[in-house]
Amino acid sequence: MIAFTLNGGDVSLEIDPQTPLLWALRDNLRLTGTKFGCGMGLCGACTVHLDGAAVRSCSLPLAAVAGKAVTTIEGLGGEHPLQRAWVEHNVPQCGYCQSGQIMSAAALLAANPAPDEASIRQAMAGNLCRCGTYHKVQRAILSVATVAHWEPAVEGEA
Repeated sequence: MIAFTLNGGDVSLEIDPQTPLLWALRDNLRLTGTKFGCGMGLCGACTVHLDGAAVRSCSLPLAAVAGKAVTTIEGLGGEHPLQRAWVEHNVPQCGYCQSGQIMSAAALLAANPAPDEASIRQAMAGNLCRCGTYHKVQRAILSVATVAHWEPAVEGEA
């Protein structure tokens, strides 16, 4: 049995500990906001937070999250400043990669609340977007980074 904190609540699963976290989230816990992209941790569509750090859930075995805190896009609650900025800046086109993009951006801003454009490009380089909305992603992140009163959300709070 693997026990961990998910979006602020305690969960435990009795499945193969080598099951990728992505499939445990989607298939066993029915949290479908985290997407399957490449299955090799290269595209970023499956990005979630593990103890606050952005990780690729498609290549992370469930055993690696035992006793730790996992936050998915659902854990941001829909009102996170980045989620509002995504809408304001009309970031998504097809939308498939966006939950991974937002989770990577949220980890960046938690670690560096005022990143410059180069820092944003570097932090987001592992998130691929077929629609090419990279300039909109950067604009949305910068808009949140420049809001002086913004405070990073505590992991697991909605």
